[in-house]
Formats: sequence, C-alpha cells, structure tokens
Amino acid sequence: MKYFEIEFIKEAKREKLLMTAANKIEAIDDFKRKSLGVFVMIKEVKEPLSLKFSKLFEKVKAKLRANKIPLEPYIASLRHIATMLNAGLSITVCLEDVIKTTEHKRLKEIYNTMLQEVESGINLSDTFQEFEYELGAISVALIDLGEKTGTLDESIEKLADILQEVQDNRMKLKKATRYPIIVIIAMLIAFSLVITMVIPQFQSMFTEYNAHLPFPTLLLLWIENAIKIYGLYVLIGAAIFSIGLSVFYKKSELFRHLFDRYMLKVYIVGQVIYLSMIGRFVYVFDRLSTSGIPIIDSLKTAIGIVENAYLKERLNDIIKAIEEGKSLKDGFENTGQFDSMVIQMISAGESSGALSKMLEKISDIFRKRYSYLVDNVATMIEPLLIAGIAGFVLLLALGIFLPMWSIAEAVGGT
Repeated sequence: MKYFEIEFIKEAKREKLLMTAANKIEAIDDFKRKSLGVFVMIKEVKEPLSLKFSKLFEKVKAKLRANKIPLEPYIASLRHIATMLNAGLSITVCLEDVIKTTEHKRLKEIYNTMLQEVESGINLSDTFQEFEYELGAISVALIDLGEKTGTLDESIEKLADILQEVQDNRMKLKKATRYPIIVIIAMLIAFSLVITMVIPQFQSMFTEYNAHLPFPTLLLLWIENAIKIYGLYVLIGAAIFSIGLSVFYKKSELFRHLFDRYMLKVYIVGQVIYLSMIGRFVYVFDRLSTSGIPIIDSLKTAIGIVENAYLKERLNDIIKAIEEGKSLKDGFENTGQFDSMVIQMISAGESSGALSKMLEKISDIFRKRYSYLVDNVATMIEPLLIAGIAGFVLLLALGIFLPMWSIAEAVGGT
C-alpha cells in the first residue's frame, strides 16, 4: 500500500489528510466517498515517521504482553466470521458484528484495529501480520492464503479447526493431570500440618522422659524446625527462583535450548511434550500443504507453532534439507525425531504422489499416541504417588512410635 497526502477545502479552510491506497485514483475515489470536503490536490508521500513509531510501539507492546490471546474466544470469533463470510457478507460487516459479540477485551481491541485498517484499504492479512505474536503465525499464513485464492471463509474455518485441535489436546492434558496434582498438593499440606502441629506436642514428652531419639524422629524434628524458622524464606526464595528462571528462559536462547532438551528426558513429561509438539507440527504441516501453501512456507509456519526450542531446531533440518535439494524423507530423517515407520510412510507418500494422505495418517498416529499417553497419565504416575504416600506414612510412624516404645520400656522398667 502507498501513502497519499490529499489537500481539500472544508468550511473555507484548507486542510490535509493522509490516506493509504494502491494508487492515486483509488485514493481520490475513497476521499470522495467519505465526502470530507472539496478536493484540491493529491501527492504521494513516504510513510510518516510518526506512523512508523506507532507501528513499532504496537509491536513492542504486543510482545511485552505475558499471555497470548486465549484460544477459546479466538476460535469462537473465527467461526463467527467464517459463517458470515460464507453467507456473502463483506469482511467489514463481519468484523463489526464480531466486535459486538466478542467479550474478551484484548481480542475486541484487535478486531477494532483490524476494522479501521481494512476500511482504510489495508489487506486483512497485513492487519493480522501486526498481531502475529498474539494470534500466531498460522493465522497470518491462512488468512493470506484465503485472500490470494478467494476462499477466505474456507481458510478461516480451517484455521479454527487447527486451533481447536491444539485446544483439545491442551484440555486433555489438563484433565489428565488434575487428579495427580490435587493428590500431591493434599499430601504436601497434610505433611506440613503434621510436622508443624503434631510433632511439637510429642517433642516435649520425649524431652521430659529423656528418651533416646532415633533417626526418623530427629529428621522430623529437624524438618519441623526448618519449616518454622526458614519456611517463609524458602517460599520467597522459590518465588524469586521461579521468576528468575522464567526471565532467563525468555532472554537466553542457549538456556532455553538446554532446558527444553532436558525436559524431553523427564519421565512422562518428556513424552507428553514430544507427542504434543510433533503431533501438532505434522497436523498443521498437513493442513497447510494440502491448502496450496508452498512446502517451505508450510514447514516454516508449522515449525513456528512448536514451543519447544530444541524440537524446533531439529525440525528446521527439514527445511535445510529441502533447500539443499534433498527429499522430504531425508529432511525428516535428519531430524532424528521420527521413528523408521514414519520415515517409510513419508518416503512412500513422496514416491507415489500421495504425500497428503500419508501426512494425514501420520498425524492420526501421533494423535492416537498422545491420547493414549494422556489417558494413562494418572495410571503411570500412580506408583510414584503410592511410593510417596507410603514414605510419608512410614516416616511419621517410625518418627513417633519408635521413641514412644522406648518411653514405654523406660516406664515399665522403673
């Protein structure tokens, strides 16, 4: 888009207006439609410095936001827009209506900005580009595809389907981990209460009878003393550590790479991360490539939604392989992240011209693996929970009853 400065007369005063358009004729027509005054002259100008700073400020402000737009209201708004577009309504009418119905404050602000820019002649894909950090690279890619192919309603509906798949996987994981997390929190609270409220009552009795305290009792007394004296400092230290870790993770690429690589090796957690990230990558790559987006662009967008830095680096080897003239199969093999069955399916799809069908099958395989793992998370964690509870009960039993038996023997002997 080009920038034009229009001079016009309004109420006997000479005024200027900055407009964006593809050419001078389009800018003049747009000015006349708005009926702002009597047209005098028009000239093409460079993008104003204030506008550049304004766009830069908006980008920085968007990146500083801690959270991206929640998927649930965003998906609902996309389906709303797709339905209205399919009914033959213009994009401006769709945006106006979705602004009225959207309750999420930030999302409403984004759509308001989009409406203003679209009305000034800017493409919808360009407006989405401004909010790529909050809405995701995949949104920009599919909106751009829809505008270029004239199937904007289908592209937006497909975008909503992809984001719904991501949202469903997140909800499955939250549901599966809810029970173990509640059990762990309850166990920690119970342990802390017993240590701080029950053990001190026994300590005075042990001191009175000069009972010989075994190691489990000494350990409980040490923990009770540590919680009482250093408990608050430990909580503050943990909060500072977690905040520092989060900041360091965002700032240091090396640390983020090492941390994400280590997380892939953690029991259960690593498998969940791997299957969710790789499954998401294959699914999005399949949907984008079958939509007509060039394979390199499809790979870049699909890799862009992978949140694990180590996996993202490994998956970039696919793009490098293709740019070097190698096959897609070689690229997948170079990553070292796919088993032989997946590699063979990619190879078969390339050679037979049925790559789309193979990618769909691979996506289904990862979806089933992820669902099976998530459905069995509670079962896999259960042995660890049982072991933790057993250790907690055993420590309390030995710490309390062993010295009580010594006291009973001492009293019986006297």
